[in-house]
Amino acid sequence: MIPSALLIHVPDVQVGLVWYQQAFPEAEMIYLPEFDFTVLNLGGFSLEIVQADEKVGNGKMGTVLYWRVSSLNEAIAHFTSLGATVYRGPMCIENGLSMCQVLDPFGNLIGLRGTLS
Repeated sequence: MIPSALLIHVPDVQVGLVWYQQAFPEAEMIYLPEFDFTVLNLGGFSLEIVQADEKVGNGKMGTVLYWRVSSLNEAIAHFTSLGATVYRGPMCIENGLSMCQVLDPFGNLIGLRGTLS
């Protein structure tokens, strides 16, 4: 199996799309008119910004996807410049790497792993 998509639940999809496009500027925004849905494509992996509802709310309630970054300090600076806050870390982990979690403006966690520089 290969990961294909991550659904990120937000209270306002349009605001979420704008924020995540800025957070992941390398993502290609693809509009699917037959579904009236926009996907952020990262080399075949989809970030899908979807409406939070009574079944799945936004927030830091469970799984955290970690993104590999070349410089953890630069990634933290990038996300915090967009309004995210450091939630956990940075802390040292295996093989000379460190990890950190940042909290997006919608209450979701984004995991980052890389080297401190």
